[in-house]
Amino acid sequence: MKKLVITSVLALALASTLAAGVVAGKCMGCHGKSFEKKAMGRSAIVAEMTHANIAVALKGYKDGSYGGPMKGLMKGQVARYSDADLDAFSHTIGK
Repeated sequence: MKKLVITSVLALALASTLAAGVVAGKCMGCHGKSFEKKAMGRSAIVAEMTHANIAVALKGYKDGSYGGPMKGLMKGQVARYSDADLDAFSHTIGK
Protein backbone atom coordinates (compact mmCIF):
# COMPACT_ATOMS: atom_id res chain seq x y z
CA MET A 1 0.00 0.00 0.00
CA LYS A 2 2.83 2.37 0.91
CA LYS A 3 4.46 1.84 -2.51
CA LEU A 4 1.14 2.58 -4.22
CA VAL A 5 0.77 5.86 -2.33
CA ILE A 6 4.35 6.92 -3.07
CA THR A 7 3.99 5.98 -6.74
CA SER A 8 0.72 7.90 -6.96
CA VAL A 9 2.25 11.00 -5.37
CA LEU A 10 5.23 10.90 -7.71
CA ALA A 11 2.96 10.40 -10.73
CA LEU A 12 0.81 13.35 -9.67
CA ALA A 13 3.91 15.51 -9.17
CA LEU A 14 5.22 14.53 -12.59
CA ALA A 15 1.85 15.23 -14.23
CA SER A 16 1.69 18.62 -12.50
CA THR A 17 5.23 19.33 -13.62
CA LEU A 18 4.42 18.58 -17.22
CA ALA A 19 1.37 20.81 -17.00
CA ALA A 20 3.59 23.60 -15.70
CA GLY A 21 5.70 23.38 -18.83
CA VAL A 22 8.94 22.43 -17.08
CA VAL A 23 10.42 19.07 -18.07
CA ALA A 24 11.24 17.47 -14.71
CA GLY A 25 13.07 14.55 -16.29
CA LYS A 26 16.02 16.78 -17.09
CA CYS A 27 16.13 17.92 -13.47
CA MET A 28 15.90 14.38 -12.14
CA GLY A 29 19.03 13.36 -14.01
CA CYS A 30 21.16 15.35 -11.56
CA HIS A 31 18.84 15.97 -8.59
CA GLY A 32 17.33 12.46 -8.33
CA LYS A 33 13.84 11.11 -8.98
CA SER A 34 12.52 12.65 -5.77
CA PHE A 35 14.93 15.61 -5.85
CA GLU A 36 16.75 13.95 -2.94
CA LYS A 37 20.34 14.36 -4.22
CA LYS A 38 22.90 17.12 -4.24
CA ALA A 39 23.34 17.68 -7.96
CA MET A 40 26.93 16.80 -8.87
CA GLY A 41 27.65 16.78 -5.13
CA ARG A 42 27.39 20.56 -4.95
CA SER A 43 23.81 21.82 -4.82
CA ALA A 44 21.28 22.07 -2.04
CA ILE A 45 18.90 19.13 -1.79
CA VAL A 46 15.83 20.46 -3.57
CA ALA A 47 13.43 18.13 -1.72
CA GLU A 48 14.42 19.92 1.52
CA MET A 49 13.76 23.40 0.10
CA THR A 50 10.48 25.29 0.39
CA HIS A 51 8.44 26.10 -2.69
CA ALA A 52 9.29 29.78 -2.23
CA ASN A 53 13.04 29.08 -2.01
CA ILE A 54 12.89 26.91 -5.13
CA ALA A 55 11.10 29.67 -7.06
CA VAL A 56 13.67 32.25 -5.95
CA ALA A 57 16.53 29.95 -6.95
CA LEU A 58 15.09 29.05 -10.37
CA LYS A 59 14.24 32.64 -11.28
CA GLY A 60 17.63 33.78 -9.93
CA TYR A 61 19.41 31.23 -12.12
CA LYS A 62 17.40 32.55 -15.06
CA ASP A 63 18.30 36.21 -14.49
CA GLY A 64 21.85 35.48 -13.29
CA SER A 65 21.36 36.76 -9.73
CA TYR A 66 21.58 33.38 -7.99
CA GLY A 67 23.97 30.47 -7.79
CA GLY A 68 27.45 29.28 -7.18
CA PRO A 69 29.64 26.98 -9.24
CA MET A 70 26.71 25.52 -11.22
CA LYS A 71 25.23 28.92 -12.07
CA GLY A 72 26.05 28.75 -15.78
CA LEU A 73 24.73 25.22 -16.18
CA MET A 74 21.48 26.02 -14.39
CA LYS A 75 20.93 29.24 -16.34
CA GLY A 76 20.89 27.18 -19.51
CA GLN A 77 18.38 24.77 -18.00
CA VAL A 78 15.82 27.40 -16.96
CA ALA A 79 16.33 30.21 -19.50
CA ARG A 80 13.54 29.05 -21.83
CA TYR A 81 10.85 29.00 -19.13
CA SER A 82 8.68 31.91 -18.09
CA ASP A 83 8.64 33.05 -14.48
CA ALA A 84 5.08 31.70 -14.27
CA ASP A 85 6.33 28.26 -15.43
CA LEU A 86 9.08 28.34 -12.80
CA ASP A 87 6.62 29.37 -10.07
CA ALA A 88 4.23 26.57 -11.05
CA PHE A 89 7.07 24.04 -11.13
CA SER A 90 8.31 25.12 -7.71
CA HIS A 91 4.95 24.09 -6.27
CA THR A 92 5.32 20.55 -7.57
CA ILE A 93 8.63 19.86 -5.78
CA GLY A 94 10.13 20.66 -2.41
CA LYS A 95 8.15 21.15 0.75
